[in-house]
Amino acid sequence: MDSDNMTKSDGSDEMVIREVKELEPETSVSVKSMVLDGEKPLPAPAILFSPRPVSELDAAAVKLQKVYKSYRTRRNLADCAVVVEELWWKALDFARLKESSVSFFNTEKPDTAASRWRRAGTKSAKIGNGLSKDGKAQKLAITHWLEAIDPHHRYGNNLNLYYDVWFSRGTSQPFFYWLDVGEGKEINIENCPRTVLQKQCIKYLAPKEREAYEVVIDDGKLVYRHSGVLLNTVEGSKWIFVLSPSRNMYVAEKKQGQFHHSSFLAGGATIAVGQLVAHNGVLQAIRPYSGYYNPTEENFKELISFLEEHHADLTNVKVNP
Repeated sequence: MDSDNMTKSDGSDEMVIREVKELEPETSVSVKSMVLDGEKPLPAPAILFSPRPVSELDAAAVKLQKVYKSYRTRRNLADCAVVVEELWWKALDFARLKESSVSFFNTEKPDTAASRWRRAGTKSAKIGNGLSKDGKAQKLAITHWLEAIDPHHRYGNNLNLYYDVWFSRGTSQPFFYWLDVGEGKEINIENCPRTVLQKQCIKYLAPKEREAYEVVIDDGKLVYRHSGVLLNTVEGSKWIFVLSPSRNMYVAEKKQGQFHHSSFLAGGATIAVGQLVAHNGVLQAIRPYSGYYNPTEENFKELISFLEEHHADLTNVKVNP
């Protein structure tokens, strides 16, 4: 009996031990869930089935990826178009600078009178761009030629100060080479320090950039062609315009040392040029003045003829000298 009781007792103990061990994982899980501040477990992922075969689904995924990739490529190409054009213009300007300065000191290819005349022709062609389209076109004033042929388009008035120093030295080095690389690179003029000379660079628009500034006349009012916004000049600031030899009008706010009359056509010739005031597209005042182009009375008549031809509202327009 004692042995039976002992056996029964041992059996019950083992059962209790097994039950405790089976309960341990559940106890530890519940404690862990309490430590996690009641966070809910993530739901089981849904399993989707398709009646299509796997090979067909893979082919559809590949096609979708190709369509998206081609769309992205077209967008990238479109966004890069303007950038490529700007880089091309800068490359041309850099080539002109190299030809007009560094090549002068290339001992392997000595400079000749013919090459000097060729360089002069290239530069003058840039300044006179547009003259062939209209005999009445006005080219850039000679005091601003340096700005136009400078690849950095530093402000012409500032360049003229350094040009006077270069001329007085009687050096054989070309001006821009002397200014940036040669004997004059350390010269600093009090009225125009180097920091000002390098900072005040005039923006010269490429053909694509120019489109954003084109103004047309719609129902007697001045409207930006690209955006459709009525022209509204800001009081207290100067707004400038040019009329190109192709009879396109461009308008923008003048920014001293950054955006001038020469900006619109990249130093090219103009038919008319000046300042204006307009509110809600209605022209209110015109001033036919520009230190860059020195417009004549004939240029002003061309402007009025253009405005009348396109039925601009000139009822209350004031002309300021």
